[in-house]
Amino acid sequence: MVYASGVALAFLVGLTSVASMPIDGVDSAVSVEPVEPVAVESLESRATSVLSAAQIESYKPYTYYAGAAYCKPATTLAWNCGTNCNQNPSLKPIASGGNGATIQYWYVGYDTSLKAIIPQRRQISIIVGYQGTDADKILPVVTDLDFVLDDFDSSLFPGVSSSIKTHNGFNEAHARSASAVLAAVKKGMSTYSTSQITIVGHSLGGALAIISTAHLAVNIPSAKIKTVSFSAPRVGNDAFVNFVNAKADMVRINNKKDLIPIVPGRFLGFSHTEGEIHITSSNQWLSCPGTDSTDSGCTIATVPNIFQGNAGDHGGPFNGITIGC
Repeated sequence: MVYASGVALAFLVGLTSVASMPIDGVDSAVSVEPVEPVAVESLESRATSVLSAAQIESYKPYTYYAGAAYCKPATTLAWNCGTNCNQNPSLKPIASGGNGATIQYWYVGYDTSLKAIIPQRRQISIIVGYQGTDADKILPVVTDLDFVLDDFDSSLFPGVSSSIKTHNGFNEAHARSASAVLAAVKKGMSTYSTSQITIVGHSLGGALAIISTAHLAVNIPSAKIKTVSFSAPRVGNDAFVNFVNAKADMVRINNKKDLIPIVPGRFLGFSHTEGEIHITSSNQWLSCPGTDSTDSGCTIATVPNIFQGNAGDHGGPFNGITIGC
């Protein structure tokens, strides 16, 4: 169950982080010069804004796609995984994999309807989904506790500077399915003549989706990528954040007082990608421009430390949808 995984993950991550976390939860990120200089406007200089009902509704397909990634590969390959599949009936599966333990479940398909959600893009979109943390499978939970920033594998990320670093546990989890996912995406792009890729994931799956964004962008330079993650932890350092922000349209959706988006701590050198949308206690969806916003109503201001978080918010609901299979 997703709620159980959220509780386990929150407590394990929290106990690992609290010894060095300032009580106000505001810590300094390690500054690393990015590979590609990207002008990042100060977050506090840009106002937050409330999403409209239509904007909120537009994220429903992504939420169901993230939920489908928790389903067994046999069901996503047949696209008969229940509600999550039924809510996105236009998806045509290409490949699925993983075992839910040493390799997170994943699937690749294509969708002819997302072009209506992204009106400036008139092509169909390849969909990539990654499973999140399952408390019944201990390895993914242990992976989330591996707090070391490490370089990318040059065979998977050719030409990427060693200044770009990610959580090595997340990196290793991504590497286990990277080649299979890349092959499936390339097959789909060739078969259906599209350059659009949409990547989704919740929790650990969100972290994998963000790393996969960099991987697919590096290996398919012509790709136009949109990444929507839910309840994702921080994934990499400043150089990684600047790199991946420049490669895709990034969206991170966080729910109320969920603890997971505030770990690993910024004092450990981790940063968030841009595009935060925070669901407030009053169920407003608040757009928080920039990276790691400290503005009122955004995640860091709402959950300044793990003691003020709520692991029960980890799985949602996101506009009435609790993520899981």
